[in-house]
Amino acid sequence: MSRIRVALVDDQALFRAGVRMLVESQPDLDFAGEAGDGLAAVALAEASAPDVVLMDVRMPHLDGIGATERILAAADRAGRPAPRVIVLTTFDLDENAARAIRAGASGFVLKDADPEFLLAAIRTVHAGNAVLAATATRELFAHVGRGNGRRPAPAAWAELTPREREIFGLAARGLSNTEIAASEYLSEATVKTHVSRILAKLGLRDRVQLVVFSYEHDLPA
Repeated sequence: MSRIRVALVDDQALFRAGVRMLVESQPDLDFAGEAGDGLAAVALAEASAPDVVLMDVRMPHLDGIGATERILAAADRAGRPAPRVIVLTTFDLDENAARAIRAGASGFVLKDADPEFLLAAIRTVHAGNAVLAATATRELFAHVGRGNGRRPAPAAWAELTPREREIFGLAARGLSNTEIAASEYLSEATVKTHVSRILAKLGLRDRVQLVVFSYEHDLPA
């Protein structure tokens, strides 16, 4: 099994040293490098091609939201797999956490979280799952007021089949593939295929983005 390459971006050297030691202590993780600001983070991602980036929100020169946007956009332009981004923040239900998720992050972790939780988060996003549960994502966006003035469904929504819309609603409520399969009497492989097609049609990166899309467009969940 290939090891997960993890990059770290934070402007506090002491914090970086601690996280680096934690990552390097794990047999399934490789430390892919570190950066102290957002501009250096973009260069680091380009040079080392990490699988997962731990990204601080507040940094000089370019913040974590801007760095996340640039890293993901660069990967898309190059046609290579984009790294999964986990935002590191000091405050729960933070406006910046919501902005980072909208920018393409797969969730956020509090900087004072238990080390085992951070390690689990790295492995979770690398497996293609979200750190933040769907209910927590909706709570976050409600807290920061993003539910105001929800937009009508875009044209891409019409491309979904009735079955895909049904699966979309279940995924937006936070049901796993296993739970959706049991609910709809489908195989997990079929559900996974439906979810992949839904993400592709709507131009979404992962299930967190699906929840945000559902919330901001007032779609069923």
